Amino acid sequence: MVRYLQRSPVTREFLSRTLDLLRFLIPQYVDEGKRYLTIAVGCTGGRHRSVAVANALRRGLVGLSGVRVRVQHRDVDVD
Repeated sequence: MVRYLQRSPVTREFLSRTLDLLRFLIPQYVDEGKRYLTIAVGCTGGRHRSVAVANALRRGLVGLSGVRVRVQHRDVDVD
């Protein structure tokens, strides 16, 4: 599933745009003293696409200054 999504131009564009937005917004939250931001990703089955997208977002946000990224998969036990 991960390779399939990585090959999808639509998925790559979605991740790129979403990460651009989050990289802009998250420092604003930090500057305002916010301690938590919850971002939820879902899909109809909840066991493939949403897991792959959430993990891709985590990878894309790791290293953002002053931020600790944690992913919790609600319906599956996958890292």
